[in-house]
Amino acid sequence: MEKYNGWTNYATWRVNLEIFDGMTVAEYFDLTQDAYDLGQQLKDYAIETVEFSDSQAKGLALDYAMAFLDNVNWSEIAEHMIEEKMENA
Repeated sequence: MEKYNGWTNYATWRVNLEIFDGMTVAEYFDLTQDAYDLGQQLKDYAIETVEFSDSQAKGLALDYAMAFLDNVNWSEIAEHMIEEKMENA
């Protein structure tokens, strides 16, 4: 699989950029947990964001959005956040 801007793939890069970049992550998530568990919380947050950002998104559009989120490497985003926290500590 080809990387995208240093990330696993386009979906991972884009979700990190558009949902989590600039967010004060520590206010929402426990960055002391392992990357897998944090990744699952990030996934849940992103799904909620997609489902509630536009209550009109139903059917095919929502299905495509969820398929896109399935391609995200959630652990990679979590590892990035954990590393960033340690660098700034």
